[in-house]
Amino acid sequence: MAAPSKYVRQPIVSVLGHVDHGKTSLLDFIRGSTVAARESGAITQHIGATEVPIEAIYNVCGDLLKGKKFTLPGLLFIDTPGHHAFTTLRTRGGSLADIAIVVVDITEGFKPQTYESINILKQYKTPFIIAANKIDNISGWQTSNNIAKNRIEQQRPNVKNMFEEKLYDMIGTLSEQKLNSDLYFNIADFRKTIGIVPISAKTGEGVPELLMILVGLAQRFLEDQLHIEAGPGKGNVLEVKEEVGLGKTIDVIIYNGVIKSSDKIVIGTKGEPVVARIKALLKPKPLDEIRDPRERFDSVKEVHAACGIKISSPNLENVVPGAPIRVVKDNLEEVVEGIKSQTKIDFELDEQGIIIKADTIGSLEALIKESRDKGIQIRKAEIGNVSKRDIVEADATLDPLNKLIFAFNIKIHPEAKEELPNTNITIFNEDVIYTIMENYDEWVEKKKVELERERRQDYVHPGMVRFLPEYVFRVSHPAVFGVRILGGRIKKDMRLMKEDGKILGLIKGIQSENKAVEEARQGEEVAISIEGITIGRQVKGGDILFTDLPASDAKKLRDMDVLNIDEKDVLNKIFEIKRKTDKFWGM
Repeated sequence: MAAPSKYVRQPIVSVLGHVDHGKTSLLDFIRGSTVAARESGAITQHIGATEVPIEAIYNVCGDLLKGKKFTLPGLLFIDTPGHHAFTTLRTRGGSLADIAIVVVDITEGFKPQTYESINILKQYKTPFIIAANKIDNISGWQTSNNIAKNRIEQQRPNVKNMFEEKLYDMIGTLSEQKLNSDLYFNIADFRKTIGIVPISAKTGEGVPELLMILVGLAQRFLEDQLHIEAGPGKGNVLEVKEEVGLGKTIDVIIYNGVIKSSDKIVIGTKGEPVVARIKALLKPKPLDEIRDPRERFDSVKEVHAACGIKISSPNLENVVPGAPIRVVKDNLEEVVEGIKSQTKIDFELDEQGIIIKADTIGSLEALIKESRDKGIQIRKAEIGNVSKRDIVEADATLDPLNKLIFAFNIKIHPEAKEELPNTNITIFNEDVIYTIMENYDEWVEKKKVELERERRQDYVHPGMVRFLPEYVFRVSHPAVFGVRILGGRIKKDMRLMKEDGKILGLIKGIQSENKAVEEARQGEEVAISIEGITIGRQVKGGDILFTDLPASDAKKLRDMDVLNIDEKDVLNKIFEIKRKTDKFWGM
């Protein structure tokens, strides 16, 4: 059936949240309950999306929507993996999802993907509600079909207290994210406060209220932006798939206009946009017939927004998830330029920095933003798997803190894996941006400590020791005696000098508890051996001795500010000793 020239489309609802917190279970329950409540043909699952018409929502919500009428035709749920789908479905500067649900296991609270979902929603300024799922897992919870306010009040005091404790943890966590939130029935203005709906995707408890809030918010705040023209179709590629008998196909969410099986389309790729003719518009059977293996897809003549659809077409090899797709009429050049501008990652690269690779345009943008927020420089950012060339390029950078690749939800090519052991490259290969950033924070702290240690090892360090007269093991050839390190450190092959600047000789060896060691640090007591001196002549018990630093090392150590307070104090004493005979020493 052809679409009217202008109509209100259903809002696109994205479901986000941490793994195992119940995103799929929630969608399964919505599909199952709406199928059970529907009249024939009232619900359809397209590729990557489930259309739930308003009649099915009325049936599921029952008295909750009694007497209320909506102009919205229903809701379109995106039912592929939560935050991945959300970052994939984006337009320039925003998201295709009109509204979102963040599913949180109330017994576990916020997890990495929850934080990531919230960050992405804030970035794209997408309104959302929280589905506090798995309330049935709260010990002693009594399930009922009553509204949330009454259900909570009817619980036993200890169960109610446990629920409220979990709820306040969630509200507190959202507050840390600079978001106000509360149970939905306590909220006067949903533009200022995030609504929390307690639900169980397993039993269905609270799901009618969730649907009621969604459709109510969409009707009240989104209706103006949902009025669309039935012009040439616009959409985004959700996934690129290989289908038996069809070859490469694309799963697409159409968010505006009409797309016909006879249309010419332009699709974004990693390079130049592809212009192609549609071979077939395909969609699965209605939900209750989708398990029928004889005929997986129906071929249709046309569809109109908002919907999910599979497209078979030539030249899809270089298409990437997240790429825009447009129907062309007689404005090919204009559409191609528009696609180019939308697939361009709009940020400036740095001359030096890390490499970022991701699976989609949206996730690449999200990872770039998170990196920029941390002040991380980026020299290369691309869609696609990690190649050998990426490894070589990353290893060529001089700054060890830039020998790093962020790889989001992608693979590392075999030849890249072979090259990796020959380099100093670190790759964070994760499917959660939040985890990549956490790993980076941990890595960079350790790396800085390691680099600091290496940098300090490059110079002769200041050290100050006291000769312990009770520990003389050998008077000469070599002299072996005990010392306490009062500040800094001493190492084998360092020269020692007295407070008057006279050089004693090289430390030939250091022993601690009868074991040879390379160095000793402040507070330790060790035995040292020095050739060419005799105890009682050149050195006596109680003498204070210093390491003899080269002037160039002393200057660098002072300028670089790599010493702790005690080491600086020892260095200053060495400067005083040396400048008694050379007032320009260390300058």
